Amino acid sequence: MALMHETTLVPSKYELLAGWLPTQPWFHGDATRLERVGAYRLDDPAGEVGLEGHLFTAGDDTVYHVPLSYRGAPLEEAVEGGRAFLVGVMEHGVLGKRWASDAMGDPVFRAVIADVMARGGHEAAEFAQDAAGNVVERAVHTRIQGSGSPHDAVPDLSDASVVGVGETSRAENGTAVLVLHRVAAPGREPGDAYALRVSWPGQADPIVLAELRP
Repeated sequence: MALMHETTLVPSKYELLAGWLPTQPWFHGDATRLERVGAYRLDDPAGEVGLEGHLFTAGDDTVYHVPLSYRGAPLEEAVEGGRAFLVGVMEHGVLGKRWASDAMGDPVFRAVIADVMARGGHEAAEFAQDAAGNVVERAVHTRIQGSGSPHDAVPDLSDASVVGVGETSRAENGTAVLVLHRVAAPGREPGDAYALRVSWPGQADPIVLAELRP
């Protein structure tokens, strides 16, 4: 499950993205016109790192895909080279400072997404906690699904190097390759790779967002 707090974020996630996206070679939209299409949450088993995939447009019909990880300390304290993936720092009304990073650079995200893909998992259930401490389940409208099965082995990508290749980010370490698509576009065929597929209201046919090849 993913637990969210009903509180303020300063700056907002999209304000951070608006400043970061123009620095990315795969982004060709208008960063001042970001509009949400959907979002999915993943669950860090340790409960320390927030994991969220954002889907949005930027002035036209192209749907961009940016997963972010949220930590209570800079990513570089957990992984060498983590500073290169920093998107920005937010002040959370309950949790304090949160460092938002491009999640491909975060080993927790790579471990969780690989598990979802290889074992046929899906998005986390979402719960919201208000100021009084009441917790209610949220409706989930963006769905993701891994193509594997529960007993398949999950490759370890904790030590993977991450590079950009066209409109993808690629993490590999000699034993497995994870390819994350930055544009959510129909028509992709993952072949013999595990796939992560997404659907949202208005997009009933699932689209491949990522591929994993052990």
